[in-house]
Amino acid sequence: MSEAPSAPNPSNLLVIVIDTNPSQAVLREQQRVLTHCLNAVLVLCNGHLMMSSRNKLAVIASHTNTCQYLYSDKLHEAFVEGTSEQHTKAQGGQYELFSQVDNCIKQRVKEVMTSEVQSVQTDSLIGGAMAMALCYVHRIEKEIQVGETLSSRILVITGAGDSTSQYMNFMNVFFTAQKQNILIDACVIGKDSGLLQQGCDITGGIYLNIPQLAGLLQYLLWAYLPDRQPREKMVLPPPVQVDYRAACFCHRNLVEIGYVCSVCLSIFCTFSPICSTCQTVFKFMAPPPMLKGKKKKVKLM
Repeated sequence: MSEAPSAPNPSNLLVIVIDTNPSQAVLREQQRVLTHCLNAVLVLCNGHLMMSSRNKLAVIASHTNTCQYLYSDKLHEAFVEGTSEQHTKAQGGQYELFSQVDNCIKQRVKEVMTSEVQSVQTDSLIGGAMAMALCYVHRIEKEIQVGETLSSRILVITGAGDSTSQYMNFMNVFFTAQKQNILIDACVIGKDSGLLQQGCDITGGIYLNIPQLAGLLQYLLWAYLPDRQPREKMVLPPPVQVDYRAACFCHRNLVEIGYVCSVCLSIFCTFSPICSTCQTVFKFMAPPPMLKGKKKKVKLM
């Protein structure tokens, strides 16, 4: 009897979101932190592509006023076409594809940092970058061949902490990724992020706070290089206690108990007769009148 053909291995797509916001406390306190993080990310990218020739990669930069692709399949083709053959060749025995990935990402990072526009906003656009990652995953899923499967995941590397002003953007991304069966991992440097903790818990990803920047590469290769299936057999750090507090829509504060609009489900920390999100006017009915108790009849002997 002839054996049934085995199913092909799924293609693994890794989309990395790097926070390049210069106002992060980690970048302000220590020098050359961004260069150190970028080198560690490049090693992770090369390791992901080295695991299988079917693996795919994309890198997105999250800045204060923009989100741009640092690497994708189209950017790679444009980089190879627009660069001379001497610069695209590998040096020191490095694989040619890895050399092209490194040079393309470094060149794009330089363009993003040098073209920075002065902005009053200091928060990183992590929510927008993750939304771009979901759109990229959707496009790749449309382009795969019939019968081929794709396993996708998003890795967020940031040190900016929470951004409550983007609470709705984060929640929309998390539940969309959960519906599409996309893992969201988070590698946080410095400040913890309660919103990214929620996203990792919702989608089944890994959340880690790196205690020392010198061990960033070790954590990236140990926890985030393996895909969904190998993680089931790995001994990973115990999950942290997730902070599921929601951010109010009025002051962007994390609250445990608040007021919820019955129409759009917006959350407020203080009472308001009008919902600032959907402009619904709440009607309050007076409390019901107290019923008078019936007097008991007393029988006379």
